Amino acid sequence: MLKKSIMIALILFMCVPSAFSKTIITVASDATWPPMEYIDRDKAITGFTPELLAAMEKVSDIKFDIRNTAWDGIFAGLASGRYDMVASSVSITDVRKKVMHFSDPYFEVKQGVITKKTANIKSKADLDGKTAGAQIGTTGFLVTRKIKGVTMKSYDEIGLAVEDLYNGRTDAVVCDDAVAADYALTNKQYSKDLTLAFLLKSDKPEYLGFAFKKGKSKDKLTLVNDALEKVKASGEYDRIFKKWF
Repeated sequence: MLKKSIMIALILFMCVPSAFSKTIITVASDATWPPMEYIDRDKAITGFTPELLAAMEKVSDIKFDIRNTAWDGIFAGLASGRYDMVASSVSITDVRKKVMHFSDPYFEVKQGVITKKTANIKSKADLDGKTAGAQIGTTGFLVTRKIKGVTMKSYDEIGLAVEDLYNGRTDAVVCDDAVAADYALTNKQYSKDLTLAFLLKSDKPEYLGFAFKKGKSKDKLTLVNDALEKVKASGEYDRIFKKWF
């Protein structure tokens, strides 16, 4: 009887997927970027990207260990090996590709300009002579500082930039369009006074990707790309996209 019980236990153990068979990928995410990545009321990291990663886990042997990480140290942590991957709305650029590997693109993004509804700012030309805020090191910051006549103000978090705009300390905030829409159109506090004024035009499309340390983690990068492809092919990516946008 004992032998039979042991045999049944072994069969059951073999049939149940073990967490130890998963490839653990430590993920850094600056969860201050709603609706892409943010902290919900239950103090959990949520948003479009975490839900996409959860879907990728289901179709692969990956287990993502997501850690909330401040933006100003997120790439240093990747370079030092503290994290395997950054999943934090990172735009794929030629400059960044020199120092890190990127997954296949998972999201197309544009830069949105948030202003007060009473402001007469409808185009890039209207920003001349104005003060604009953006999160330091982001595409929004890099693009806006090149606009003629703009006085830039940098922030560690985009929420702080929006708060300054709301309180009249700046004239505009520039960030990813999904984030701009979330703050200006759906946020209960800000949507009464703020608006998504316009999108900054770009010469070429801007895509987000998962970032890996240059020269490292090629096996993990391959696993991530394979999982992303499966989620897209199954239609699950479209379902998640429609939920959040």
